[in-house]
This record gives sequence, C-alpha cells and structure tokens, in this order.
Amino acid sequence: MNSPDPIKTEDRPLSLYAKREPVFNKRIDGKFRRIKWAIMVVCLLVYWITPWLRWDRGPYAPDQAVLVDLAHRRFYMFDIEIWPHEFYFVAGLLIMAGIGLFLVTSAVGRAWCGYACPQTVWTDLFQHVDRFFDGDRNARFRLYKAPWGPAKIARRLAKWSVYLLISFATGGAWIFYFADAPTLQQEFWSGTAAPVAYATVFVLTMTTFVLGGFMREQVCIYMCPWPRIQTAMLDEKSLTVTYKDWRGEPRGSLKKAAKNPGQFGDCIDCNQCVAVCPTGIDIREGPQVGCITCALCIDACDRVMAETGRPRGLIDYATLEDAEQEKRGEPPTRHMKLIWRPRTLLYFGVWSAIGFALLFLLDARVHTDLTVAKDRNPPFILLSDGSVRNAYTLRLRNMEGRPRRMEVSLDGLPGAVMWNEETSAKQAARTISRVVPADETMPMRAYVMMPQGATGQDFTFVVRALDDQGEEARVETHFAAPGDER
Repeated sequence: MNSPDPIKTEDRPLSLYAKREPVFNKRIDGKFRRIKWAIMVVCLLVYWITPWLRWDRGPYAPDQAVLVDLAHRRFYMFDIEIWPHEFYFVAGLLIMAGIGLFLVTSAVGRAWCGYACPQTVWTDLFQHVDRFFDGDRNARFRLYKAPWGPAKIARRLAKWSVYLLISFATGGAWIFYFADAPTLQQEFWSGTAAPVAYATVFVLTMTTFVLGGFMREQVCIYMCPWPRIQTAMLDEKSLTVTYKDWRGEPRGSLKKAAKNPGQFGDCIDCNQCVAVCPTGIDIREGPQVGCITCALCIDACDRVMAETGRPRGLIDYATLEDAEQEKRGEPPTRHMKLIWRPRTLLYFGVWSAIGFALLFLLDARVHTDLTVAKDRNPPFILLSDGSVRNAYTLRLRNMEGRPRRMEVSLDGLPGAVMWNEETSAKQAARTISRVVPADETMPMRAYVMMPQGATGQDFTFVVRALDDQGEEARVETHFAAPGDER
C-alpha cells in the first residue's frame, strides 16, 4: 500500500511559501544606536562626496581624487595611479577586503552586516524616512492595516517619492566615480552623456528603491550568501549579541514577579527587543541567520532593565563561553583577550602581510615600462647585401604626469643597429630617443639589422628615462636569422 503524499493534507497541497510579514521596528536611543547613526552618516558622506574631491596631479592628469578612468584604463586614488598591467594592486586590495571581513567576523561576529553593509545603511536610512512620514512603530502598523484612501495614498506617494530621490542620488553618485564629476553632471542634465550613464543610473536607482525601500530584511535573510559564510566562521569564542537565557528565564511580567518572588527571571516579556529589531527576529530564540548583530536589542533591553531596577546585560555582546561562565558565577573573559586569539591573530597577520607587501611594491615600482612584441610573419628579412633585419613593436610607457624623453638602446647583438618608422636605415644607430607624452603608452616600430653572417640569438631592449630619476626597464627578446631553429 502506497504511503500518502507528505505534502498534502485532505487532498489539498501545503504551501511552502510564507508571505512576508512587514517589519515596523521601533525607534530606540542608546549607545549602539548612536554608533549606527555615526557609521551611517560617515558611509553616506564618503559615498556621495568622494567623487567631488579634487587632487592636483599636474597639468597632464585628471584632478579628481578618486577616479576609475575606463576610457584611458587608469585607476586614480589620491596620489596613487594604477595602470592595467598593475592590476595585482587591485586584486590585493580585494583580497585584503575579504580577509578583513573574516577578521571582523572572527572577532566581533556580524558587525559588518549590522553597521557598514550598504544594504544595512540604506535600509536604515529608508526606515528613518518611514518614521518621518508615518510615525513610529504603532502608527506605521495602523497605517499599514488601514484601508486605502486619499490620505493613505497621498502619504505613500510622498514617502515613495523621497525613496526615489534617495535612490536616484545613489545611482547618480555611482557614475561620477568613472568620469570627471562636474563635466559628467553637466552632460547628464543636458542630455549629452553617454547612454551607458543613463542606463547605469536607472538600474542602480531601481535596485536601491526596491532592495532598500521594500525588500529590506529579505535581502539579508534570503538573498545574501554572506550570513551563511559568517555563520560557519563563528565559534563559542566569537562575540555576538547574546540573550542570557539562564538569567532571563522563565519570563514573567512585573506583576507576576511581584506576586511570586524568585520564580521568574529578569526578562519581563515586554518584547521591546523584538520591536526595535530591523529584521523582526526574537533574539531570545537564540542565534539565527536573521540577526545582523546591530545590537539595537541591547539598547532596548538595557533601558527596560534600568527602568525596572535590574542589572543591565540580559542581552549583551558576549560569547557562548562567556555566557556559560556567567551562569556558573564566574567573571566573564575580557573582550580584548577574546579578540586577540590565535585565529584572529592569524587573519590579522595575513591581512597585514598583504598590506605591507602592497605598500612595498607601490614604493618600489618604477614609472617607466616597456613591452616588446616581435613580428612573427616573416620572422626575418634577408636584405640584398646579406644583412638580416627583424621588426619589433615596442610600447614605451610613461607613468608620470609629465612628458619624458626616453632612450631605447640594444644590450647585446654586437654590430647591430636599429631605426624606427620616423627614420630610415641610413640613420640607423644603437639608440633611439623619443618623447613619451604624460601618462601614456606610446607604440613604436623598431627595425633591428645585423650584418651578413648573423646568427639567431637573444638580446635585450633597454628603455631609459633621460631625466634626473634615470629609471630604466629591460625586456629580453630574440633576433631571428637564417638557420635559426626558434
């Protein structure tokens, strides 16, 4: 006999979809709320103001402090200029960012999610807009349940218009990182900007509007993979927002606790920790993926404990190990001792090593570079007098913000001479001098000739800056000749 289908009850399929319950979090003031305010303001100011900062790099380079110049394939950040062949600097910064997240998670749990994640910052901003238009938690809940009418529609349209303005400012600010901000702003409003600029602003405006204005905690709980990764990185020594159930249970109201002394814990079941939570979870149910460790529940609970004359810390930043020690009446471990433990020290060491390596490479790099590409077809040309000629394409790179005269010479190939597309074989010599424009890579054709009887051999092109720095770059290549097996 076949067993009944487990997902059907009375011939009716069970729905595996849970409708979203909107979160109307309550306003709270306290230490962690003020930290969130400060970080939110700093993050928004950095994002919106950075493209407008100026930085003098001389007359031949852009003066925008932070600029991703896709047209010229450059990345500028204040005094630092990254070229395409130096992408390892960008890769190193990305690796540092990843390891930095591991370090923060290992030390203080999901602090990134709770304070500095863009989704958190913009959601927090939109929630303050909600309070401005609709009032605090209870007023917003009543408005949500109220039937649609002229007043509700007008209030919703006004609020969504502010959402849209914030979202547009977010998308609009992003494009200013990829071109000169004042110029692009003028072109954008005059309708002469590139189509990709309008498309980018539209996409980022709509994603910010939807993700920050409406999906909010659903992004953190369902869409973002990072909470799952962070959860795997936490252990009993990681600082997280913790409800001390041994102290709070069993729960009971103040009246019950007064009538039955000693039978109830410190938690009076006021649900203030749930009311202030931006993701709508109950921290008293233990660690869960919806907790972003923003610590607003700590502010709310500490306020209630103060009002009821009970010690703070029923909900607090603590480790599971700490909670067990407190339960046994032992003093908790000092937080700094918890942070500087082998795993966090390892993350910090790797993070610091990469950072110092990047700084060393940045300080040691030269601003003169050379690439060489040899013509393969034909590999050589045999001239009428028996001499052999090879052709090469050189790219002289001047990585400074001023024009520089550079000299290309041959190291090896005794008896060889060369000339370029601007001269002729009659003007051939061992060196060629060219002025390379500021911040540019200049291609140059070089023809290298050896007398009759030449054999295939390796040699080196050398480019040297003819200035007080005297930087040089060397590239080894091959000279092909009759009988050469390469």
